[in-house]
Formats: sequence, C-alpha cells, structure tokens
Amino acid sequence: MNIAGGAGSLSDQFSAVASRPGKIVLFGSGEIAPAGRRGHAAAMKDFEPPVKVAILETPAGFELNSARVAGRVADFIRERLGEFRPRVLVIPARKRGTPFSPDDPHLVAPLLEADYIFMGPGSPTYAIRQLMGSVAWRYLLARHRQGAALGLASAAAIAVSTWAVPVYEIYKAGYDPHWVRGLDLFGDFGLQLAIVSHWNNQEGGEEVDTSRCFMGRERFEAMRRFLPPEVVILGIDEHTIAVFDFLKGTVEVLGRGRVTIWRADGIREVESGEAFPMTWLGEVRIPPPIEASPPPGAPSLSQPMLPPEVAALIREREAARQRRDWATADALRDRIRALGYEVQDTREGPRWRPREDPAAPWRPLEEPDPRPADVSRAMEFGELG
Repeated sequence: MNIAGGAGSLSDQFSAVASRPGKIVLFGSGEIAPAGRRGHAAAMKDFEPPVKVAILETPAGFELNSARVAGRVADFIRERLGEFRPRVLVIPARKRGTPFSPDDPHLVAPLLEADYIFMGPGSPTYAIRQLMGSVAWRYLLARHRQGAALGLASAAAIAVSTWAVPVYEIYKAGYDPHWVRGLDLFGDFGLQLAIVSHWNNQEGGEEVDTSRCFMGRERFEAMRRFLPPEVVILGIDEHTIAVFDFLKGTVEVLGRGRVTIWRADGIREVESGEAFPMTWLGEVRIPPPIEASPPPGAPSLSQPMLPPEVAALIREREAARQRRDWATADALRDRIRALGYEVQDTREGPRWRPREDPAAPWRPLEEPDPRPADVSRAMEFGELG
C-alpha cells in the first residue's frame, strides 16, 4: 500500500502559509532498540550535520532517576547515529513550581534552536499536567512549525493525543476506564487522535491480556465507546514507528510491527515498510506559525548548560579527590561520562564539556544554585517505556 500521491492539497497549503512543520515520529516502544534507530534517523536525515538534538526530561520528571531515563536516549543517539554528528542536550524540565520547571524560559530556551526534539518514557498523565500550557510546550510547538522534527515515544506519544489513556491510573491503581484530555498536538492540524503505544504488548503472557497499552482488548473495547465518534484511534505496535511527513501528506510505518487505524467506520492495519495517506486520519490542514523567542541571556545548544545532577557529581568527585579517595573519584568519572560529559582536573578546579563535542572548550564549574532542591516529587505509578 505504498502511496505515491495524495500530497497536492498539503503542498498548496505549504505555499500559502509561513509555517513549515517538520516530521512527527511516533514510537510504539523501543526508542533505544535497533528498530528505534530507524525512527531517529528518519527524523534527523532532513538536517545538515551536526544535528542539534534536545531531549525533554518531562514525562519521567517524577522519577528519582529521570536524568538517567533521558540520558539513555541521549547516549543511544550519540553512539548509534554518529553519521549525523548529533549535539545532544537533555533539558531537565521536570516539574512545575521547582527550579526545574517547564515554565522556566531560560531552562527550556534551547528547544528554540533544536533540529530534533524528543520526549519518551514516563507517565502520560504526568507529562500532560506538567506541559499543558507551559513555556516548554509553546517553544516545542513553535520550533516544530519552523521545521524541527519531533520524536515522541511510549508515554509521550500517548500524552500528545487529543484524548489520552491514563495507563497507570487504570492498570495499576484500579481507576474505572476513562480518558483524559491530552496535549492535542495534532489538533491544530485538523486531526483528533487517540494515540495508543504498546498496542501489541504481551507482557501478561497467557494469564492477562496486556495489549492496547496494558488495557487489554475487552477493556479497551469498552473504553473506545467513551470517545467522541470523530476521534481516530492510532495504535502503534511495540518496536514500530509511524513517521508523519506533512510535506508528502503521508505516514510511513517502520520497524517490526504494524499501525492500526480505528475509525468509526472501520479498522485498517498498515504493515511495516508501507505508507498511507494522512487523510485516512482526517482532513489535514497546515496551521500558522507560532512566534516565540528566548529571553535575553538564555542558554543555547551552541553553549550548553550543565544539568544540576551532573554538576553535583563533579563536585562530589572533586571532594573525593581532595581526600585522595581515587576509587570513588574514578567511579564518579564513569557516572559523569555515562551522562554525556567529560571532566578535566586543573589547579583552578574541575572543568567540563559535552562528550559528543570534543572540540568544545572546557568550561569551569559554576557555583551551586542557592535555591532549594526539588524534594517534593509527585508520586506516580511507574515508568511507561
């Protein structure tokens, strides 16, 4: 079912508006697996190297190891997509009302110059609460309409729906089946989607049906009836990617599984290696651009900021060196490298630079932020990855 045409009307709209939205790449799962590499490559191939990549930590911001959750994706992109010479920055926009807020324009300013913006595992409902109406979400939308590609995996893919599945609330906490208002990324494009990652999940084995993102077929069928009839369900199998190309007006399926399109008038399934016209999902339009600019003095991807947890590790390592605890210092150096940074020891104190940019200048470690640390993380049910 390879689609050669069907993009004419969208091409006309591109000519009529200043907005030039980039691709949107939805991952059913496996964003750091071999199939996921194809999704990242599809998003990055439209840009000249070095490709500037921003990873939003928000969906997993409630997790104590949220930096590592996002850091694994950063490491994967650096190590497995070297042909794009990616310059990767993890943006720790974790929770509103804290020093790491998605409403802090200085913290999230690098989004405005990214070529590729990625969000992934975590909690769909947490991501919705933290991003709905936030500065980070506005910057993401503005940059996408300027041409940046978006990568959205697992929990983040669900969160950007018009109506989102509250996975943990139903599956783990026993809430009655229901839907919640999502971030509605596709709404401005004329599409009302309920995106369901992990569509073919089989973790429950023979004992419990965990397909349809852990809802199971029977429960999901009941949930489907709660949706307005104009909403289209887009189910994405695990290790499977749906690539929305607005210039072509098509959605290409990559990876190991299939994409399921469930409309009021029936169900279609599209296999990996095939493409379908975006009009199968509704009447598509190209929205106008969104104006956004960073505040004066905001950091950029060209002048990356050091995440607070990495700065803390560097200080901890320096303290270990002062007391001649070389084993601890070496272990901390390995942890710092795993998070994407190198450290250099000098008489004036430690310096740092991103691992992916060995030509970058060494930067001194700034004084710690005097504001209180975020110790009031909201409890969630786990990480959808």
